[in-house]
This record gives sequence, C-alpha cells and structure tokens, in this order.
Amino acid sequence: MNPLVSIIMGSTSDLPVMEKAAKFFEEMEIPFEMNALSAHRTPDAVEAFAKDAQGRGVKVIIAGAGMAAALPGVIAASTTLPVIGVPVKGSTLDGVDAVLSILQMPPGIPVATVAINGSLNAAILAMQMLALSDGSLADKLAAYKLGLRDKIEKANAELSEIHYKFKTN
Repeated sequence: MNPLVSIIMGSTSDLPVMEKAAKFFEEMEIPFEMNALSAHRTPDAVEAFAKDAQGRGVKVIIAGAGMAAALPGVIAASTTLPVIGVPVKGSTLDGVDAVLSILQMPPGIPVATVAINGSLNAAILAMQMLALSDGSLADKLAAYKLGLRDKIEKANAELSEIHYKFKTN
C-alpha cells in the first residue's frame, strides 16, 4: 500500500504536534508515511524525498517546522505536489517566526499554511484535496463534518441544562 500523504517534520521533537495529523489519517483510514528531515541539516535528503514523493504515490505533503521553518518551502521548491505547512511553536517567538517563514513564499512556490501547531487542520485540508477525486473519502469527510456539527449541538443542549439565577435561556 503506497502512502497518499506524507507527513514530514523538521525534528522528532515536532512529533507531539504532527501526530494529530497521523491520528486523523488513522481514523479516516488514509495511508500515510511519516519522516523527520531537516531542511538545514539534511538538505540533500529533503530534496531527494520531495523529488521522489510523487513517484511513490504521494498526493499531498504536510510539512511541519519551527523557527526558520524552511522545510515546507524547500519541499515545495522540489515538487509539483501540494504542500501544506504547519508552523510549529518554538521556544522563542511562540511560532510566529515559523508562520512568517512559511507564509512568505516567493511567487511560483506556494505553500498552504495552517495555524501554529495546526496539524489536524492540515490533515483535514489534505483529505479535502484527496476527496476531490475519491468518492469514498468524500463520504468520510462529509460524515466527519456532520459529526462536528452534532458535537456542538449536543454541547449547546447540555448548556441549556445549566441553571443560574440570572440566566435567561
């Protein structure tokens, strides 16, 4: 089974953030791979990975990186596959540095960017891309979205049971 999505992180210290994407793909039964590659420490491996990904069946790449956050852009420069960048919160600027690094790509090298530590949204976005040509994934995605709605409706109903002296609803 070939992976449809590749999850790449600049360091295994990013795993607590990036594993949310992996858990979503597990739940949705979407084949994926996960690797740690550094744009600065292993640039040749990053370029080889990006150039080889499509040939291995990968359709979307999710790249998480903190600080200078070059990884998503370096990957996007070496492939025509869509790349979704996940800025990872660092220790100094709380991930703002990573957001700016990922957002400010030059013309012709786009990287879709989600919120700081937003790997779950990156996974959902990747699934939306895949669902454009896969009806079964489109159905799973629709069911997932309905589940989100149902969860909020249930929470709102539970709020109606909480009583306060001056609460009017």
